[in-house]
Formats: sequence, structure tokens, C-alpha cells
Amino acid sequence: MQIGAIVWGVKDIKRAVAFWTQALHYRLKYPASDDWAVLVPEKGDGVQLSLSKVTSDKAKRHHMDLFTANQQQEVERLLALGATRAPWRYPPNADYVVLRDPDGNPFCVVQK
Repeated sequence: MQIGAIVWGVKDIKRAVAFWTQALHYRLKYPASDDWAVLVPEKGDGVQLSLSKVTSDKAKRHHMDLFTANQQQEVERLLALGATRAPWRYPPNADYVVLRDPDGNPFCVVQK
């Protein structure tokens, strides 16, 4: 398993794209929407940075997405290590499962 993306909560997608593309030498993977943008390195490989629009001022507005070829097996393994399932309303055909680490921090396991 590997980290596939860091999902970062921001209040202004356009401003965040402008900052993070310059700060990290990243580029948009595809055109941003009003509430979502995906950034990847300009050159070579690297961890994807996904920007998600949030309205909360509270901390923990970001989480990791873990990409895997065997989601069910990895979810079970992580639960055995101490993760818990987070209550979540999934859209139809969701390719992710939301879990929490032992400290309660959310992360997703995404079917690659």
C-alpha cells in the first residue's frame, strides 16, 4: 500500500491552487471545479495533492487517501491494527472507505 493523495481542506480553491502549484512546483491534473482540484508534480512522480473546499474553521480539514489494489483486504488489515470505521454517507458506487486512525484522524482507503 502507498499514499496516493493528501487531501487538504481549503476555503478558496482558486487561491489554494495558485499557492500550492507555485509552492510545490505542481500543476493541475485536470481543470479545477468550484470545490475540488487535484495537483500533481510538474515533472516526475510524487504524491498527489487534492484540494477540497471546506467551510469549517476547525482543524482536521485534511486527510490521506491510501490507494490499493485490494481495498477490502486492506480495510480489514487496518481495522485489525486499530483503525475504526467512520460513519459516512457514501455516494453510489463510491470507490473509497472512510476509516479513523487510533487518534480519530480520518483517512480513506481507495480502490486503485
